[in-house]
Amino acid sequence: MKIIRMRATFGGLDHRELELKEGLNIIEAPNEGGKSTWSAFLRAMLYGINTKERDKQGYIAEKNRYQPWSGAAMEGVLELEWKGEKITLRRGPKGSTPFGKFEAVYTDTGEPVGFLTADNAGETLIGAPREVFERSAFVGQGGAAIDGAPALEARIAALASSGEEDVSCSQVERRLRDWLNRRRHNKTGLIPRLEEELSRSDEVTGRQAKAFRLAQEAKRELEKLQTEQKLLQAERDAHLARAMEARRQRWEAAQNALTEAREQVDSIQAELERYGSPPDRETLQKAQGELNQLNALHTSRKQAEVKLEEAKAAEAQAAADAVDPLFPEMTPDQAWEQANSDAETAGARPRCGGFYAVGGAALALAAGSLVLPFTGVLPAPWMGGVACGVLVGIGVCLFVAATMRKKKAGAAAAERLARYGVEQPEDILARASAYREACVVAAQAAKGRESAQQDLDALLAQDENTRKALLELVHTFAPTVKDTFGVSAAISRALQLEEKLATAKVKLEGAETLADSLPRPEPAAADPGVEPRFDPAETAARLGAAEGELSRLRSGLAMAQGELNTLGDPAELAGRREAAQEELDRRQTEYAALETALSALDAAHAGLQARFSPALNRLAGTYLARLTGGKYDKVSLSRQFEAQAEEAGGLQPRRALALSQGTADQLYLAVRLAVCRLVLPEEEPCPLVLDDALANFDDRRMALALECLEELGEERQILLFPCHSRENAWRQGR
Repeated sequence: MKIIRMRATFGGLDHRELELKEGLNIIEAPNEGGKSTWSAFLRAMLYGINTKERDKQGYIAEKNRYQPWSGAAMEGVLELEWKGEKITLRRGPKGSTPFGKFEAVYTDTGEPVGFLTADNAGETLIGAPREVFERSAFVGQGGAAIDGAPALEARIAALASSGEEDVSCSQVERRLRDWLNRRRHNKTGLIPRLEEELSRSDEVTGRQAKAFRLAQEAKRELEKLQTEQKLLQAERDAHLARAMEARRQRWEAAQNALTEAREQVDSIQAELERYGSPPDRETLQKAQGELNQLNALHTSRKQAEVKLEEAKAAEAQAAADAVDPLFPEMTPDQAWEQANSDAETAGARPRCGGFYAVGGAALALAAGSLVLPFTGVLPAPWMGGVACGVLVGIGVCLFVAATMRKKKAGAAAAERLARYGVEQPEDILARASAYREACVVAAQAAKGRESAQQDLDALLAQDENTRKALLELVHTFAPTVKDTFGVSAAISRALQLEEKLATAKVKLEGAETLADSLPRPEPAAADPGVEPRFDPAETAARLGAAEGELSRLRSGLAMAQGELNTLGDPAELAGRREAAQEELDRRQTEYAALETALSALDAAHAGLQARFSPALNRLAGTYLARLTGGKYDKVSLSRQFEAQAEEAGGLQPRRALALSQGTADQLYLAVRLAVCRLVLPEEEPCPLVLDDALANFDDRRMALALECLEELGEERQILLFPCHSRENAWRQGR
């Protein structure tokens, strides 16, 4: 098969066209440039899109991943050549199903290709189902590794063993095991079923008798219950008629309540806004609080007035108490200085001791002067007399002066004590101290009076401002108010109306809710005139139970009658048992034969495995030697397709995980090419699709791979989608 042209509206491809030629086609495009999209488009055109696939975490289903970015419908055309005929495939939307519409025509004539359908187009043209194509000739981005898909394993095993793609040892083995399981597989096999059928036949006679008895009992119970059911249905209808009537009355009452509530709200609203719309409730409550404060302020003002009068009286009393005739218009300090001076005067004692001492000495000297003439100190006796007279005069004068001084001081002290009306000088200072304290009290009383006056003035101003503000607020909805009593009445009335309005609105809301919850009742059904024996709930419960029991009895009766009809007569039962026994004997013989055949096949399958592996390994080794320039020339694969490579002349094969990324990619590419050669038909080789398969190859590996692919391109068409320009540069530079 050879692809000629592709036209796609698919993912990021918007009415894009790609023409291809025979051999190796290098379609260069950068990352996100549409390489993987063209590969996916080719696969979708051949095999369709799985519409049952769903998005998963970290994965987007193809039907969603490749929706055109432009918003157009997903559609495409694929022109190809197959077995000498040019064929055009078209896929497009069918309803909401992407690529649900399929058409295959001969390109030159436009006639339909009858043997191609949406389901078989890929498998017919490629010669392999989708999973085999994906794991062999279709190497998607990051998909160089081979896995052991059942279909691919079966096809390789069939080719390696028998040379026929449709028949393999594994298929024969599965078919034999399927036949074996069908004969003895738990309870679902033919043999267990036959054994069970024989055991059941022994029970049929007893079941016939039991079924007949149950059928008779069910008939009697049915007749009895049917009568009770009819009576309960009539009672139920009576309940329903009365309930409908009650529902109608509730609906009418709800409508009336709704109308009344609306009228009440409208009336209160009109009354509230008669002279103007009042402030909000919070403002009114605040004004009411201020009004209460105003009343409290009135009390405080009265108390302030009383305190002022008391302060004035206390000031007058303190001023009167601070008046002392002894200290006229004196300050406390001046009065203290005067009292301190007067107390010193009243308490002073004259110092006369010196006068008395000197006077006594003068008299003593006078007596001594009378003796001096006789002692010879004085020359004449008259001198002693003169001296004695002078000294006596001095002594007498001093004694008289001391006495006069003492009398004068005592008179001054007595005068000071008499002025203050006290007996002791200390009492004078006490009088001054009392005056000082009286002056302090008088000053404090004056300050108290000033403070009381200021408090009263502040209360009067606050009273005036509050009254003015309240009147301004109230005049917006009560313009006739003139005093605080009217303010209080207006605020209380507004708050009461607000409260009534809120209550009325709540009532209206409840009435609306109730009215909305009650649908308009339909006309009530006619009352059957039966007086119910039970309340509605019990009537419904009894009717449900009766109907359930009737259903159970009818089911039981039908089952019993059905069983009687199916069991048949004893003669027929005996004939069936005999035939079952014969069938059981035959199936047991077949089972033994199948076991023998399966054992022989297992032995043969081991031989087939020995033949299969070398062929695939040799072919993959040949390709690997070409790709690596002879460095690695041997490949071995396990039954699960785990690949190993061996260096030329090496002793130990190396697993793919132990190789460099480039060498590992070479290994898997070699295996891919070998699998394609073994699995896919050689008569009409399908294209090999390689999406960025050489990304991890260095320039040398790339050159070796391209040489191999060009040689392989002589046998089949190859589509290589690189993300760099080096592949085309290599081809042009050759």
